[in-house]
Amino acid sequence: MLMIKIEGHLERITYKNEENHYTIARLSTEKPKNMITVVGFMAGISPGQTLRLSGNWETHPKYGQQFKINTFEVTLPETVDGIKKYLETGIIKGIGPLIAGRLVSLFGSDTLEIIEKNPERLTEVNGIGKTKAKLIETAWKDHHVIRQLMQFLQSRGIKGSYSGRILKEYGEEAFEILKTDPFRLAEDIPGVGFIIADTISQQEGVSPDDPKRVRACINHLIEQAANEGHTFIPEETILGQCHQAFRIEPEDTKTAIDNLAEHGIIVTEETGDDEQGRAVYSKELFLAEKGIANRFKALLSVPAASPGMNPEQLTQEILKKLALKLSSEQLDVLEQILAHRSAVITGGPGTGKTTLIRSVNAIFEATGRVVALAAPTGRAAKRLSEVVQRDAKTIHRLLKFNFKESCFEVNRNNPIDADVIIIDEASMVDTVLMYHLLNAVPVTSKLILVGDVFQLPSVGPGNVLSDIIRSEALPVFYLTEIFRQAQESPIIINAHMVRRGESPDFNSKNTDNELSEFYFINQSDPNTIVETIVKLCVESIPKRFYFDPIKDIQVLTPMHKGVAGTINLNQVLQKALNRNTDQAEIMGGIYKTGDKVMHLKNNYLKDVFNGDIGTIAGVDRETNQVTVDYEGRIVVYEPEEMHELSLAYAISVHKSQGSEYPAIIVPLITQHYIMLQRNLLYTAMTRGKKLVILIGARKAFQIALNNDKPRKRFSGLMKKIRENQQLI
Repeated sequence: MLMIKIEGHLERITYKNEENHYTIARLSTEKPKNMITVVGFMAGISPGQTLRLSGNWETHPKYGQQFKINTFEVTLPETVDGIKKYLETGIIKGIGPLIAGRLVSLFGSDTLEIIEKNPERLTEVNGIGKTKAKLIETAWKDHHVIRQLMQFLQSRGIKGSYSGRILKEYGEEAFEILKTDPFRLAEDIPGVGFIIADTISQQEGVSPDDPKRVRACINHLIEQAANEGHTFIPEETILGQCHQAFRIEPEDTKTAIDNLAEHGIIVTEETGDDEQGRAVYSKELFLAEKGIANRFKALLSVPAASPGMNPEQLTQEILKKLALKLSSEQLDVLEQILAHRSAVITGGPGTGKTTLIRSVNAIFEATGRVVALAAPTGRAAKRLSEVVQRDAKTIHRLLKFNFKESCFEVNRNNPIDADVIIIDEASMVDTVLMYHLLNAVPVTSKLILVGDVFQLPSVGPGNVLSDIIRSEALPVFYLTEIFRQAQESPIIINAHMVRRGESPDFNSKNTDNELSEFYFINQSDPNTIVETIVKLCVESIPKRFYFDPIKDIQVLTPMHKGVAGTINLNQVLQKALNRNTDQAEIMGGIYKTGDKVMHLKNNYLKDVFNGDIGTIAGVDRETNQVTVDYEGRIVVYEPEEMHELSLAYAISVHKSQGSEYPAIIVPLITQHYIMLQRNLLYTAMTRGKKLVILIGARKAFQIALNNDKPRKRFSGLMKKIRENQQLI
């Protein structure tokens, strides 16, 4: 696309994100004479400056025509009058109107060059001593280094939004590091560091087989594999990707792998598969897998103490404590769990996992044992606390994560103070978190992992619960009996049918006079699907089922992009469900009072966690400060913290794990092909408590149902656990 170039005078900055320098500003142009809105990533700019911009016009649905910036350049004034006006704006700390006048009177048109190249001469000006001269020199450098950095990146086709992270990492040395040693970024800035470094290095003429580049490429591929859920990447895959994507010869890659392993930066391990070659790990993930296997070996080597109760006594105790009678299957599992040091309980919805957790907790408390209950997410922990009716924590809270030091205070030297530790939703626990958890479990304590192994695996690397079960080292108890109440639920019955690869009965009870819990709406056009979802949320479901459209209904979708992805659905649903005019535009997104939002990462300082859902209680238009109500607890977000928040009218299926909602709507379209898997469909369906509506093409549903081969995750955990058990 051909870039449009404009030049103008920066009148005012409407909004600026200090973290990534996303800016909304007003610019006055001379030819034609006009006042326009410009948006984009700009740093080191202030009102009063002249800007040269390249970009394109776009139309915002609310604010109209805007100029979207691709690159920018600050044009410093050259005339004495222009320099004086420029400095009078207060753009440089330490220079006000009075000092600006004195500087220009003495140095004339050379004023800016003196400040930049000969700041020691500033003391020649009346009112500027050595201390103030140093202050002005520092302020000038700070002001220009970020602008210089951003322009350097933009000139090489790299997003200017990354400049804030680079400057935060390297300070005023950032520009020099990018030019002389760009691959430092690959080590210091996870995710985007390698891409930035490689783009710069190629433009600076660095050879494709430069050892620094090859090592950085390998580390990047290992990191990328971890982001996709793998704990290691096969050596043959690295050789192939390095050759195809980065023009690095296999022998150079192999030499670099050996070098990195020799220096302890990565770890290699034989897989026993000639096609894969060696397993190549990051050091952290290898140690985590090894640590998990070693801890299970230690836990299983200590015999479990008998609870001293026979089946009749167990039955009586459960009746007394919980006023319920266990099934023969549950009672048998309970007996066996009590006889083992560590165990896994797994089963689908309606099979009594929660009842068993309550029973285990009741029995151990009756015998005077201390029980700790935990789950991976805040919502899962809250749900566990509600059903067991006692305190449950997130695993991070149980282990007392210290956000300042980025470490767990509860560990092997300071273990969990409990006789029994029960972890619910264990399928969501990734390799690193399981390692830290097991490290903190005393060898004299009992560990019980509870989860549905048929659900999606953890977002983080590994497939821990599945690997533990497949290792056959721990006793695993499968709950298969669906209880009478659950047998009457089409949601649960159909979820189990999907798990087995069978097509649900879509016609059951779907009449005008009789409401069902489960519906499939056959619709193939993505735009019509979105329109139907809006109608369901705004009219149909609230009218027929009396659910609150914001609090009770949750849209779950396989992907973020596309017409039926979270991004578009959130914008459409926000417009339909929230008519509030109290709003602010922050980081390119619109947030309104009353919006349903989700917190996206653990924030221990604010005491909010990944997956927590709240409602915006207020938006300050002056400061762009947003206040969120998390079920009675108020949390304030500054504009630069808004990347931790997202609209949550529609969320991904992965983000819904560990949560339940009164009603869910799941769009299924063939464009989501890459994500259409049976375990994703099963996970989505089991999130709905009272109403599940699938809407989409029958073909898309069938693709998901038939796809029982989830993308394979490379993991060596099962093998390590098995090898350790042979040594006991």
